[in-house]
Amino acid sequence: MKFAIVVNVTRQNALDLARRLAEWLDERKVAYIFESLSAEQLQTGNSAPIEELSKHCDAFISLGGDGTLLFTSHYAVTKPVIGVNVGYLGFLTEFTQAEMFTSVERVLNGTYTIHTRSQLEAAVSIDNEMQHLRALNDVVIEKGAYPRIPTFIIKLDGELLSSYRADGIIVATSTGSTAYSMSAGGPIIAPKSSVFVITPICPHMLTVRPIVISDEKTIEVSVDAPDGSFPLNCDGNLKKMLTPQESITVRKSSVVINLVANENRDYCEILRTKLLWGREHNFGQ
Repeated sequence: MKFAIVVNVTRQNALDLARRLAEWLDERKVAYIFESLSAEQLQTGNSAPIEELSKHCDAFISLGGDGTLLFTSHYAVTKPVIGVNVGYLGFLTEFTQAEMFTSVERVLNGTYTIHTRSQLEAAVSIDNEMQHLRALNDVVIEKGAYPRIPTFIIKLDGELLSSYRADGIIVATSTGSTAYSMSAGGPIIAPKSSVFVITPICPHMLTVRPIVISDEKTIEVSVDAPDGSFPLNCDGNLKKMLTPQESITVRKSSVVINLVANENRDYCEILRTKLLWGREHNFGQ
């Protein structure tokens, strides 16, 4: 068993945790390799570029927040990913820092379980070549710096759903329903639900609401505007500036993400803990 380790290098506590993990693995003669930027900050030569880690390892360890786990998952492909939360909210990062060694031991012993998460796949032309971009959380088209309110045209399986005048459109998985979509007023969807949610960002009409659809649907989105360029983001990373009338196609990806599950926690507990549901608040005291 060999681990690939990806660290949020902007957090000192994540770097300190990585050093402790490396010492722990060395003591047990377990092989590991760091992502290049992480290795540079930790001043170790035991590294490989993030694009090549999957070739060298059997499982991934992400030390950071949900952003670090999203970044890691893009390169882990179908290999198990242990998410250790060294951030703030941490919906995806299942394990606390105190639980890190236990989670690694379970993977070493083969006694772990997996949460399989679906991804989105966005087909778009980049440099005159059709590319397929994957996203675990969401695909987002925004108005960016465009000075007016554009119209977003959405089709489901080739049939017109609606034309939205809005600041943008979010297409999210059930995993991504607690990310940008939730902030924009979208519903929380339990993991493994076979659905996507389409959430408009600041729609111009009050009657416009998010819609939940089957993940078997193919979604086409284009921007109706006389000019301008519009950011296309996958999991928060800018992939392209779309031109007016340019269409992208979003569907369920055939590639899933395998997150190592924390058997001591369930999704309902995560919602109660992270969103403070059911707790009394004493504001102003």
